[in-house]
Amino acid sequence: MDGDDFIKIFKEEALDLLSNLEDALLELEDSPLDEELISAVFRVMHTVKGSAGMVGLKKISNFTHNAESILERLRAGEIIVNKGFIDYTLKTRDIILEMINDPDYEFENVNEFFEAFNSVLEESSVYKSVSKPKSEIYRVVFKPEPGIFTTGTNPLMMVQEVLDLGEGIVIPNYTNIPVLSTIKPEECRTSWDIYVTTDKTINDIKDIFIFVEDLSEVSVEKYTINEEDNLPEKLGELLVKRGSLKNSDLKKILKEKHKLGEILVLENIVPAQEVKNALKAQEYINKKKVQKVEKSVTENIRVGSEKLDSLIDLVGELVTIYAQMQQLGHESASSNLVAIIERFGLLTEELRDNVMSMRMLPIGSTFSRFRRLVRDLSSELGKHIDLITEGAETELDKNVIEQLHDPLVHIIRNSIDHGIESPSERVENGKSEKGSIKLSAIHSGSSVHIVIEDDGGGLSKDKIRAKAISKNLIQKGEEISDTDLYMLIFAPGFSTAQSVTNVSGRGVGLDVVKRQIENLKGHVYIDTKEGEYTRFTLVLPITLAIIEGLLVEIGSDSFIIPLGSVEACVELKYEDKDNNSNRNVITFRDRMVPYIDLRKFFSVKGKRNEIEQIVIVNSNNGPVGLLVDHVVGGNQTVIKSLGSMYRNIKEISGASILGDGSVALVFDIEKLVRIVRTHEEIIYD
Repeated sequence: MDGDDFIKIFKEEALDLLSNLEDALLELEDSPLDEELISAVFRVMHTVKGSAGMVGLKKISNFTHNAESILERLRAGEIIVNKGFIDYTLKTRDIILEMINDPDYEFENVNEFFEAFNSVLEESSVYKSVSKPKSEIYRVVFKPEPGIFTTGTNPLMMVQEVLDLGEGIVIPNYTNIPVLSTIKPEECRTSWDIYVTTDKTINDIKDIFIFVEDLSEVSVEKYTINEEDNLPEKLGELLVKRGSLKNSDLKKILKEKHKLGEILVLENIVPAQEVKNALKAQEYINKKKVQKVEKSVTENIRVGSEKLDSLIDLVGELVTIYAQMQQLGHESASSNLVAIIERFGLLTEELRDNVMSMRMLPIGSTFSRFRRLVRDLSSELGKHIDLITEGAETELDKNVIEQLHDPLVHIIRNSIDHGIESPSERVENGKSEKGSIKLSAIHSGSSVHIVIEDDGGGLSKDKIRAKAISKNLIQKGEEISDTDLYMLIFAPGFSTAQSVTNVSGRGVGLDVVKRQIENLKGHVYIDTKEGEYTRFTLVLPITLAIIEGLLVEIGSDSFIIPLGSVEACVELKYEDKDNNSNRNVITFRDRMVPYIDLRKFFSVKGKRNEIEQIVIVNSNNGPVGLLVDHVVGGNQTVIKSLGSMYRNIKEISGASILGDGSVALVFDIEKLVRIVRTHEEIIYD
């Protein structure tokens, strides 16, 4: 490899490190005495400095060296974390990032910058927070008296309460259970050995058993791990710690060249059940020891995005070829050919799933970026705001995640500026001085729902209506539902802000949000209550490349309904139609469900089938039926874009090539339902 290759590798690794640095600094702001976080921040700066020097990037190396010197003082306890420290270390990270992304970037005020950095460390505004409690392993022995059931106590609930304190393992002990002929079901003959890793204290654990102290034998002790070596916990030492084996017996047996557990059982020194229990405990403790002593190393291979995109395109072609082979198999009388095609289909599906999993990324990496945004903007506006995240492990296609950042930025900036009130306003309104923004993600079928909710003042219907009338979006006195009224804020240039700020207020942003989410084949919804909250929900497809679909026919044309939206398929006979009221409604699972006559919607001519079929799908407004001529069945769908000529066809999200070479259009369920609602009367209960 030449020098450019080494620099490229350095940049990739440094970008990951700097992302981790930002997260660690924001955590350190909440726990400024946490030594692990301080060490993590120092390690990142030290690694970037060393790696930059190795590849000849002296400018980055020299700058980072100054920051490392300050962090060394922090690690040595000479200085302490305060707001200025966090501010300047974040700025240091930003400058390094700028140097990496732009080789021509020159930061000329290095000396002045670090003089200012050092000066803020002398300020007395030190955080009052305490360090994060350290997690320890505890061994809990719980031996209830046989008559504990007669008091109405369920021992398993207390076992579960211990596990709820952290991560652990439960080892039941059955040695006191009598033979079946003499057993009394009303007696408790089981005891439990629990190993739990938690930051709670021994007293916290003992409090769980406070009401059964007289009816049980309970002991709680800290299990000490020797962290000075990487050696696993030995069975003999563990049995000695558990009190099951004398140290003298252990030394005697270790002289023999046989497995310790076998000798202990054969010579009746330790019961077989106790050895089994100790082995389970040994496995758990060794696992935790490895996590404490060394961080697990994952073998990763960096692959360019363009290579992944090319691979998914090739897999998409394989899926299309498989559909063509299926068509060929139906026309052939050869059972061998059909078997080969089925095997090819299984391999194609497995390959598709593996390739798709490569493109899937946890959304937590995107969520973590907004902690900095919330911190900086709330400080700039004089507000106190916490960012709460949930569902960071939820996975989305990398292409969706890459395009999701900007819409989330716009919504969060508006929540900080418009949504959450100033501290004084919140106190006047009976709220806490500190506001919050909750960012969460959850899977729902073939979609992911991303929710951004603030506990601010909510949207004012009166202000929105007045602004909409002034912009001729609605007429004065026009009836409009609350849902449709709130959606007007996505109109270009729409803003109810009293003044323009550096953050928002120009009416630029939310229209971009709606457009970008719809470009991702997604939808955005608003729920709000004035004076209490505003909630934006983004509904996005998990992937944009290949989906499972339901193939249907309307006339001579084929269409695909995303399978994640489908709830059921039912038949509709001519005599079952409500011909009197001329309303498209059927009874489904004891509920009146409207349906869309797609043959009428698309103006398809020709004779209808005597028995048509309705596909029940879930939309944001509840279940809706799609009346089609025929349901063909499941279909692996490779989605292709329609091109610029068809960009105005809102109810169609893409197209797919079928096995016979024909094209099937893919429905966008939400937009289809929305279009029909505005042109045709449909009743939603």
